[in-house]
Amino acid sequence: MLTGVRIVFLGGDARQIEIIRKCVEMDAGVSTVGFDLWEGQLPGAAKAELTDSLLSEADALVLPVVGCDDQGQVGAKYSSVPLRIGPEQIAALPAHCTVYTGMAKPFLRKLCRERGLRLTELLEQDDVAIYNSIPTAEGALAMVIQNTDFTIHGSAAVVLGMGRTGFTMARSLQGLGARVRVGVRRREHYARAEEMGWQAFMTEDLGRNLADADLVFNTIPSMILNAQMISKLPAHACVIDLASSPGGTDFRYAEKRGIRALLAPGLPGIVAPKTAGIIMANALVECIRAESREQEG
Repeated sequence: MLTGVRIVFLGGDARQIEIIRKCVEMDAGVSTVGFDLWEGQLPGAAKAELTDSLLSEADALVLPVVGCDDQGQVGAKYSSVPLRIGPEQIAALPAHCTVYTGMAKPFLRKLCRERGLRLTELLEQDDVAIYNSIPTAEGALAMVIQNTDFTIHGSAAVVLGMGRTGFTMARSLQGLGARVRVGVRRREHYARAEEMGWQAFMTEDLGRNLADADLVFNTIPSMILNAQMISKLPAHACVIDLASSPGGTDFRYAEKRGIRALLAPGLPGIVAPKTAGIIMANALVECIRAESREQEG
């Protein structure tokens, strides 16, 4: 249980609703900021305004999956006013407070570091990222179905990157009967891809693996699908970029060539917010419990 733990939620989307419910269920004291447009009921959670007084009593500050942008703007789907977190808000938090988010931009990391606050990025945990890759892959497949006139079965599908999301993406495509090729940057990933029955190649050989690609799924957060690479794709190809914004695709050149290329960050919150929220909620509760035990010890 989280009895006696005071948690402030600042902004978020439908995933955050599930996390709030879980924390209330665990008997935490919950205050929410940025949910005035939420039409549902959140019994046990008090709606509040963002004040120094509220923050000064927080044991945990929970931000959205992407904590904030490089100017401190916080995503808040259910707020009627913009929300921002900056040095003033961070300074109001007590020294023992932990800031939680899915992934943090350098701006938020710098704020917490300067204040000496612990920052926990839940999506950096392997179990959370692996669970989260499932709705990501399902959402990517849905996007392909909506944006192509051919089946995934029998298609030539290229997956770039074999991290948590890339692995799940390749396995899902394989299950649907696609001919899967995986571009990797590490030899151990090459071996794992071959062991899974996928055709592996090193990313420096990407150009030679795009000429007959029907589908390309990128998970590498750097400009890997540049104009030179996109020029090698057939005109009917569809690119789904799953890397963090701004992705790893030259979308301008893809549009110029008439190739459908879609940036798709945050798919779990779009296609399966309840499941994604429960994943994050369980991780958050475990982290708070662990940190409480650490402080007590």
